[in-house]
Amino acid sequence: MSIEVNGMTLETDESGYLAEIGDWNEEVALAIGAADQLEMTDQHMDVVRYLRSEHVDNAGNEPNERTIMKDMGKVWGKKPSSKDMYTLFPGTPSKQGRKIAGLPRSTRKGGY
Repeated sequence: MSIEVNGMTLETDESGYLAEIGDWNEEVALAIGAADQLEMTDQHMDVVRYLRSEHVDNAGNEPNERTIMKDMGKVWGKKPSSKDMYTLFPGTPSKQGRKIAGLPRSTRKGGY
């Protein structure tokens, strides 16, 4: 499979995850979000940037939902609820967020 962004064809797997992590930029994130029928807001992008930073700059770290909520609370000045996060990312913040961030599918097993 593939997606088109600014005249470039980017390869994805069958679930829409980028084949190459280096192909990602914020325009790609918007395209992946749109393919998932999400209207990407600043809050979506805060989560996406955070997940990408954790993976790229922190040895492949894969934060769970609780950690994402805690860290987004620091960014937003108020800790979001689980409902808030699942409203932003109905496909789970840690998994759908990683996909939009151009990261590989999560290898984390279970847990909150």
